[in-house]
Amino acid sequence: MNLMQSEVTGQMKANQCHAGVSIVIPTYQEAKNLPDLMRQIESVDFEGRSFEVLLVDDNSQDGTDLLVKQWSVIYPWLKLIVRHHGRDLSGAVIEGIQQSSYACIVTMDADGSHPAKKIPALLALLDNPETSLVIGSRYVKGGGTDREWPLMRRWTSKLAALLARGLLGVKARDPLSGFLAIRKATVLSGQPLKPIGWKIGLEIMIKCGCQEIREVPIYFSERRHGKSKLNANVLFDYLRHVMVLMWFQWAQSSRREQG
Repeated sequence: MNLMQSEVTGQMKANQCHAGVSIVIPTYQEAKNLPDLMRQIESVDFEGRSFEVLLVDDNSQDGTDLLVKQWSVIYPWLKLIVRHHGRDLSGAVIEGIQQSSYACIVTMDADGSHPAKKIPALLALLDNPETSLVIGSRYVKGGGTDREWPLMRRWTSKLAALLARGLLGVKARDPLSGFLAIRKATVLSGQPLKPIGWKIGLEIMIKCGCQEIREVPIYFSERRHGKSKLNANVLFDYLRHVMVLMWFQWAQSSRREQG
């Protein structure tokens, strides 16, 4: 590919995000939080971009399917994907990316902790063809967390982020955020995603070779309904995930040296 072709290709990738965006939201027993989230998304100024919202539900059996059926008249951009096998956030996000219609993807939580109004800011940075991933970040200037967030969760989150930056060399202040914007092509052209646990963003950063990562400050709100799914098993899975990704990085480095 010559220089002119490379420039044209890069510009095409940048313009793809102007065409539309798929918002992927993994859900499990989040029916009480969804009405407010849908209203938030409906009020977002997408600045002329087409969009769709893919709720990827792990067979919640909590009325999510009935709600979506009712809302489809009001929100024609809303779609439901029900997974009957497996129950994990990362797998749901991957399923949503695979079934998405648009070239740009935004992932966010269903519990209202991620501010939908920040989606345009994420997409604006992703419009730059040099940017591979944009993170809605709690830990950059201007970002923050709800005062009601338990102290233990605050420290656990910050320690986990330090591990990712220190052991994996991730160049982001908030590498464990689930509020992300990325091109679908970046995901599909990367190594196969096989995450352990919930931190799909970390998996994408490493497996898809995201070098230019940008962050947008967000205020992370505590969920209004339901309980956090964070427990000891989640923390253990995260540590295993970091170990697997460290091994992946080492194997990739060894291949490059041998090649």
